Amino acid sequence: MIPISGSKPRKKTLNMTYRITKEFHFSASHQLHGLPEDHQCARLHGHNYIVKVELSAETLNEHGFVRDYNELSSLKAYIDDTLDHRHLNDILGDNMVTAERLAKHFYDWCKPHLPEVSAVSVSETPKTWAEYRP
Repeated sequence: MIPISGSKPRKKTLNMTYRITKEFHFSASHQLHGLPEDHQCARLHGHNYIVKVELSAETLNEHGFVRDYNELSSLKAYIDDTLDHRHLNDILGDNMVTAERLAKHFYDWCKPHLPEVSAVSVSETPKTWAEYRP
């Protein structure tokens, strides 16, 4: 450590963060309006979605968890009861239900229920992911 002239050496502090993730799966249809007619996503189609929720904390709770995984059951219930095997355009009231917008939707849903949420990723296909991380 080389001090700047006239200053005291400072210790480098590392902000250590604990992170956990959990995946959720559901199947649903959607259609992206406004795309060229020959674009495959302009047609009504569906996906087997994967939603990955990340929770972060600088300290662990009294049980040594960021949050008990069982406490994420409210998100599973929301997905199963509201989105699974539904047409997302109708449920979300949006004609552009993209993976990016779904990631933001899930983040916004999680924030009041799971305040440790730090990111949400959504996959529509095995090779594609969209993430929302504020």
